[in-house]
Amino acid sequence: MLEVRGLTKVFPATRALDGLDLAFEKGEVHGVIGENGAGKSTLMKILSGIYEPTEGSVLLDGQEVRFRKPGDAMAKGIVMIHQELNLVDDLSVAENIFLGRERTAKGLLDRAAMREAAVELLKQVAAPFSPDTRLGDLSLAAKQLVEIAKAISYDARLIIMDEPTAVLSDRETSALFELIARLKERGVTVVYISHILSELTRVCDRITVMRDGRFVATLPKAEASPAWLARLMVGRELEDIYPPKTVPPAGDPVLTVKGLAVADWVEDVSLSLRKGEILGLAGLVGSGRTEAAEAIAGVRRRAAGTIERDGEVRRIRRVADGIRDRIAYVSEDRKGCGLVLAMDTEENITLANLRNYARPVIQRKRERAVVEDWVKQLNIRVGDVRSPVVNLSGGNQQKVAVAKWLDTKPEVLILDEPTRGIDVGSKQEIYALIHRLASEGLACLLISSEMQELIGLCHRIVVLREGRVMGELEGDEMTEEKIMYLAAGVEPEVAA
Repeated sequence: MLEVRGLTKVFPATRALDGLDLAFEKGEVHGVIGENGAGKSTLMKILSGIYEPTEGSVLLDGQEVRFRKPGDAMAKGIVMIHQELNLVDDLSVAENIFLGRERTAKGLLDRAAMREAAVELLKQVAAPFSPDTRLGDLSLAAKQLVEIAKAISYDARLIIMDEPTAVLSDRETSALFELIARLKERGVTVVYISHILSELTRVCDRITVMRDGRFVATLPKAEASPAWLARLMVGRELEDIYPPKTVPPAGDPVLTVKGLAVADWVEDVSLSLRKGEILGLAGLVGSGRTEAAEAIAGVRRRAAGTIERDGEVRRIRRVADGIRDRIAYVSEDRKGCGLVLAMDTEENITLANLRNYARPVIQRKRERAVVEDWVKQLNIRVGDVRSPVVNLSGGNQQKVAVAKWLDTKPEVLILDEPTRGIDVGSKQEIYALIHRLASEGLACLLISSEMQELIGLCHRIVVLREGRVMGELEGDEMTEEKIMYLAAGVEPEVAA
């Protein structure tokens, strides 16, 4: 149905696509994977009309097409759901779904018609909220469902989904897969981009691997094991992705949280963290993991509870208090909260610790030396630290976000979904970094929706459900089954 031939895209500093040939069939779910910087996003932006190719052609039903803007692609039935949400918080769900193509009657907005259509669309994505709901009152997971409903509202022939499950729970992910199956039955082609290899082999008919802007291979589902896909992505054999665990030194906790509560989110959370320890925080979407972490770091106001640093109760009411007490929080939303995309890499890395470089004006030479040291330490792949951070791949943006907070010299580092939306090679680098930081004595609190990630990295795992601690797992107790039993609030089945 859709084919690209010799597709090339050249930017001033890089060749993002290099003579790519690829075809998508009608009614198939076609996965596209590759490390950050492999060219996936550039390809999808060309197919959806955001970019125009430097060379090569795009063929739809055998006829060459040229998309000069997203509206051109949408008119041909090609719709892209971006990983970064493209919605307006102050509008209702229904208004977001039909934004820019509102339905009218006699020259006036036909809100009843839009609401009625939105109800049906939300049913298709199993959304548990009303079309009248203000978008800003929804969670990230719920907003993602609105994006999917919006895409379905077009008479789409091909839907591009970029990391669609990154903020979805297991239940919501299963509902999405059921929706994709229904779209496939109707003859709709779904191009599915994800870094979760097991997810790709579950939902896709074929999977294409890209590397350095070029085509590597297209494999049928039966031949696409996660291990083989990972090898094709990085161009080398992958050793054990998780570094060997070390035993943290004995000693009193550097962080103790007692009876933490956050209005509407967290009821009662208590935990402790020692120097050199990696403590996992698990739970389903809405369990209060992020809200608890934000309260510990001063991002969010707590309603009750105490926070102790080295046995001393501290008043942490804002981010500056957290920085003062050597607590750093790396947000799960690196583009929305973790970085200032219009600023360059250098400015982002020193932003949280800017006073350290102002005597009273910013000492640019000293700032540059420190930034270059972080770039080297964290292996941040950036041509020029003065170029906008938005131009970096997801994995390198994540490293910049981590460097920004490490520059404040924390003793407690909270990492919220640090590998969300990054490729397997970058994940391995982040894992090695977390392991190294803990080995050097940093206390790490790791929040992740990937249970294998928690098991592979953490010394202990605390599981939350509905804002409360349901249990703590250690050693051989740390299994996916036990984490899920605690997170879902169900009792394990006992064999007769």
